[in-house]
Amino acid sequence: MLDPAIQNYFSERKEAWLKKNSKAAMQEYELKELEQLCEQQFSLNEWLPNAAKRAGSRAFSTHPSKFSHPSTGIGKNNKKIGTYVTPIIANPEKVNDGFLKSGSVLTDMDSLGDAAALDVDKFLNLTMQDGDNLLTHIQQETDLAQTLLAIKSANYQELRNGFLAMVEGTTESITSSKIKQVYFPVDDDYHQLSLLTNSGMVYKLRSRLDKLRFSDEVKALRDKKRKNEFSEQGYSEIYDLTTIGYGGTKPQNISVLNNQNGGKAHLLSSLPPSIEKRNVHFPKSDFFTESFKKYEYVTQFKALHNVFLDKRNNINIRDARDRYLQQIIDLLIEKMWSVRSVSQAQYHADTSSLSSVQRTWLHDDFTEERETSEQWLNSLISEISAWLTRSYEKVLDKQAIKLGEAERLHFADVIERNKEFLK
Repeated sequence: MLDPAIQNYFSERKEAWLKKNSKAAMQEYELKELEQLCEQQFSLNEWLPNAAKRAGSRAFSTHPSKFSHPSTGIGKNNKKIGTYVTPIIANPEKVNDGFLKSGSVLTDMDSLGDAAALDVDKFLNLTMQDGDNLLTHIQQETDLAQTLLAIKSANYQELRNGFLAMVEGTTESITSSKIKQVYFPVDDDYHQLSLLTNSGMVYKLRSRLDKLRFSDEVKALRDKKRKNEFSEQGYSEIYDLTTIGYGGTKPQNISVLNNQNGGKAHLLSSLPPSIEKRNVHFPKSDFFTESFKKYEYVTQFKALHNVFLDKRNNINIRDARDRYLQQIIDLLIEKMWSVRSVSQAQYHADTSSLSSVQRTWLHDDFTEERETSEQWLNSLISEISAWLTRSYEKVLDKQAIKLGEAERLHFADVIERNKEFLK
């Protein structure tokens, strides 16, 4: 009794063959003859010897040379002709060391060679009921393999050797000038390295990216976002992907995995990081002149000026005045936190001429002093009050109203209300 996977394989092959070769105009007897021919062609006695002969035109490989150059390969029937390159099957030690390399990622075995023998490749990769593929059974000469290959039309050992030709090792390593080469210095000589692609990793990456981007779950979540519907679960997006094609219109000529994926693989962006211009600097001599730019507060000071021009003296005018003053102080406090965030990285005592008051106010090393002392804060309130007057005159220029002691004291009073936020 054949394994169900083998039975299904031949059933599918027969169905496809009949669909391809039958014609609507055929008579019933012609269809029966075609069915008999199909049964004969896909019987074990006829198909297995033919497949065993063709198996040698392909070879399993973890690093197919055709990904480096499509003109390289194993040669017809594994003969070293033309641009023959030794098929590589890497079996490195499985070490979970955090590096992306052969052995650290579980991938499928690939194969390359004559595309006309892809059916043999698929046959040997069939998964049996015990979880092993058919090739493993043939290698280990299990009861399943011995029963399958025990046919009348061919010798068991010849069939086995024919199928195992796809994984036969070789004692020699042959490369090609069509593959990129690196000459690595070793002692007084050089060691030639041929750069090959681990196709299993290439398509494992595509599989993971496609699942991350196009799974049914992600599609549903993306649809919820488009409809502005709530979801407790989020999803990830991968940007700046590039798709590369292998094999053009004939991906089957490169490898099995390439053919299964339509010849398309994804590349992650490997561009250097885009460094944004740093717009926060820790001041070297004075916070007010170095950290604030005129355009950041010009709107608020112009609005404050319009209030000063109003001759009325009522609660609405006074509230408007204090509101615009508070907006300016809020900008100052926001800038204070930005400067503090870079204080450890950018402050250099040997090149700084910052006053002790501003240093205490802005540097993270003085957090405790800011909380326990008031002397520095009183001095800072005076500095801020003077800055408000200077900035108003700078923005309004000749239109500015001359501010006196009363205005300065009121500025200080408004700042005083914010003293806890300035610490």
